[in-house]
Amino acid sequence: MRIFKKPFGDSSKNKKKSIPDGLWSKCPKCSHLIFSKILRENLKVCPKCNFHFLLTCWDRIELIIDPNSFKEIAQGLSSADPLEFSGHKTYLQKLEEAKEQTGLKSAAIVGEAKIEDKEIALAVTDSRFIMGSMGSVVGEKITLIAENALARRVPLVIISGSGGGARMYEGMLSLMQMAKTSGVLSLLKKENVPFISVLTHPTMAGVLASFAGLGDVTVAEPGALIGFTGPRVIKQTIKQDLPKGFQTSEFNLEHGLIDLVIDRKELRATLSKLVYYLT
Repeated sequence: MRIFKKPFGDSSKNKKKSIPDGLWSKCPKCSHLIFSKILRENLKVCPKCNFHFLLTCWDRIELIIDPNSFKEIAQGLSSADPLEFSGHKTYLQKLEEAKEQTGLKSAAIVGEAKIEDKEIALAVTDSRFIMGSMGSVVGEKITLIAENALARRVPLVIISGSGGGARMYEGMLSLMQMAKTSGVLSLLKKENVPFISVLTHPTMAGVLASFAGLGDVTVAEPGALIGFTGPRVIKQTIKQDLPKGFQTSEFNLEHGLIDLVIDRKELRATLSKLVYYLT
């Protein structure tokens, strides 16, 4: 009687099919598994529950502008450490990590661009860079691009994804940017230069309380968290349950804080129409 043995390592325990990293993505809202290629083709929107995944600033720029029309300005600006902030990590260490992880020098990208051949001034904040929080560089960039819009008399579009608000590592210099950006936007309003504010998940705190909340027209992506203080902190403070959907785009639309909720697939066309109507 002959006995055949399986080759070494051929047992079912050793047969593990490896799946390459990045092939599938899991929706944070409904836990649906999505083939990454399909997710990219769907502009990183879950096909099952319509959850809008976070995008990088470059993804957002590519999403709305005419190809090759973006000309970045003030790209060399980078934050200093005025308070010499120290802790588990110093502020300079946090900045270097953010720069390495994102390839950016700050949490905002600004420049001149076109939407369907219409000239605009554009700014985008990126939540990957210290939560898109506003320090002196972000405030300076927003101010510079607003002044650019004023000088060229073209609409200003700012896409905000800033969950970190004013950046505590810069103290009062960060808080000053709220007044600084609000002041320059008042000049645009005085000169009838339109400003369209686009809110994405999350847009919170000092950013919402300054430039992000001052649009002549304010629009938002579906399901974005938009508010000053987070719902968990509010609930702990007032000791009451909050309304269903509190601080979402849809809740804010119903209560008059924003003007439109726009699906990502329709954002470019809607912004183009708004630019046309306002000019």
